[in-house]
Amino acid sequence: MSEMSVLNVHDLNASYRKNNVLHDVSFTVEPGSLTSIVGPNGAGKSTLLKVILELHPKLSGSVAFFGSTFSKTKTRIGYVPQRGSVDWDFPTNALDVVMMGLYGQVGWLKWPKKSHREKAMASLEQMGMADFAKRQISQLSGGQQQRVFLARALVQDADLYFMDEPLAGVDAATERAIMTTLKELKMSGKTVMVVHHDLQTVEDYFDHVLLLNRTVIAHGKTEDVFTKNNLNRAYGGALRWMKEA
Repeated sequence: MSEMSVLNVHDLNASYRKNNVLHDVSFTVEPGSLTSIVGPNGAGKSTLLKVILELHPKLSGSVAFFGSTFSKTKTRIGYVPQRGSVDWDFPTNALDVVMMGLYGQVGWLKWPKKSHREKAMASLEQMGMADFAKRQISQLSGGQQQRVFLARALVQDADLYFMDEPLAGVDAATERAIMTTLKELKMSGKTVMVVHHDLQTVEDYFDHVLLLNRTVIAHGKTEDVFTKNNLNRAYGGALRWMKEA
């Protein structure tokens, strides 16, 4: 494992409802990279994030963050789950959702300080959502909800971010805003891994790609990995090569 790696996954195996969904998954992620996790439906992309973050049990294998364990480094890690997995009817406003990202700094059962609220508002401002701070999250559009969720991750000021399809179902303006933010995170030395579904934008958006179909098909720089041959291997040859036509 590289001494500089922020994440090292080795021989990871996991099942879901008695089906093997991850098989001998191994890869290393270097700091300051913006990686797209790409693969067909059922490839285990979301499960991979959950297993890495100990939200789903693994059968075997190991995961190291910054050369240590998740429990010792979790304050350096941010996570944005799929929007569809969140109960958006929960009675809370956008600012409170972002404040949840600061619980590690505030402490449980303690009132947040003015500085904490200022951090949360700054994150909402960064995502263009400051005017909606007091709006109930159930009253926000899908794109606005996604911006709030990303603001919650940003306020953590993590070193490594995992995001599960943050661009799914959002409008073009929100997609641009999210990608601008992710690229800014990369430029500031942060590391970001994104489950992504739109193959057409991979080359424009990401500098690294992890092609996954239950196991790692290929992983590395986008120009080296995002090839017709590798995509056919990942998608079982059923994918029409998008550059043709």
